[in-house]
Amino acid sequence: MNIEMIGLLGIVLMFILMFLRLPIAIAMAIPAFLGIYYVKGWKTLTTAIETIIWDHSFSYTLTTIPLFIWMGELLFVSGISNELFKMFRLWMGRLKGGLGLATIGASAIFAAASGSSLATTGTMGAIASKEMDRFGYKDSFSAGTIVAGGTLGILIPPSTAFIVYGMLTEQSIGKLLIAGIIPGIMLTGLYMLTVYISVLLKPELAPVTSSGGWKEKLLSLKSTIWILILFTVVIGGMYIGLFSPTEAAAVGAFGAMMTALLKGKLTLKNFVEAASNTLKTTGFLFAIILAAFILNYFLAITRVPMLMANMINSLSLPNILIFVLIICMYLILGAFMDSLAMIVITIPIILPIINAMDMDLIWFGVIIVLVIELGLITPPVGMNCYVLKGVSDYSLETIFKGAARFIIPIVVMIFILYFFPQIALYLPSKMW
Repeated sequence: MNIEMIGLLGIVLMFILMFLRLPIAIAMAIPAFLGIYYVKGWKTLTTAIETIIWDHSFSYTLTTIPLFIWMGELLFVSGISNELFKMFRLWMGRLKGGLGLATIGASAIFAAASGSSLATTGTMGAIASKEMDRFGYKDSFSAGTIVAGGTLGILIPPSTAFIVYGMLTEQSIGKLLIAGIIPGIMLTGLYMLTVYISVLLKPELAPVTSSGGWKEKLLSLKSTIWILILFTVVIGGMYIGLFSPTEAAAVGAFGAMMTALLKGKLTLKNFVEAASNTLKTTGFLFAIILAAFILNYFLAITRVPMLMANMINSLSLPNILIFVLIICMYLILGAFMDSLAMIVITIPIILPIINAMDMDLIWFGVIIVLVIELGLITPPVGMNCYVLKGVSDYSLETIFKGAARFIIPIVVMIFILYFFPQIALYLPSKMW
């Protein structure tokens, strides 16, 4: 059996283990261990495990992840999410689909602090679903708006998806985070446009609601000041070269702690809850990342990525067709795989293809995150939809039905970026 075939069998075994519902980290590690042992022997396997786990466990860059997660958890317990939704409801209540627009807007601002789509969906879902139900919004429309807004959590920085992608591709995490700003704002606008047009065509989806007076509206703006200041300091500091992404994450975590303290929400119970959630999420992510690096070593020694790159290059297909095929591959994988798993499994395989096509890896990181957003709202494993199901009374069928209309703006955004890559690359190119 040639070495490339061993690599392909390892990938097949990994997918089988995933279908059997094994944890992602274990499903990646087992084929890697068996493959390395078969190809290189026991000594190489033990050396690889020790070296890879030791080196990456003590990676300075990896500390960015728990710090950004900690920042989001502290802002969540500070009650800012409720204030954000109230502010957008007061300003947009009288517009067509006003509460839907408020959900998207509040999700976008909260995304600038959480770095997680699941956290954004869960937080906004618990608040917005009750409000939209109270005002007679159609369930599928409400649910679709919430899960769509939640996807912004991994596009608008800070984003754990960008950090993981940056580590796997050895790209600047600071540039990746900055690259998500303009596409994130544009996608927020496209989501809002989708909400507005939907209600314009079918007014029964969302009855017009009331909004507050000018005094109430202006007073509500103070809820956004906390996050906007924190976002400006953290992301702006990276942009002008004041500090690295890891230092920015530390500043953000400290700022979030001070915000919760000043708002009087940093009780011992909330502190322990935020710390516990941070540890659980970090442990889950680190296990996947370390397993991914071991899997990457196995794929490298079996030359599977180069085999696939050579095979695609030999077809002499136009770049846009290869790009469409890559997008289709992610759409299929997104139907049954976790979003983070898609990144760590596929990047080592398609990286040689992207390099052969001479595509910018910072730009492609934004594309990957957008495709992951599609996976988060499409059946059968749309994780945002399952999170919303856990915090609301909507059925999964209703949620998936409502999410379908928001597939269009994501696809539109992907192809806008394909034809105009400078949308993602302009800000990173101007960084200090």
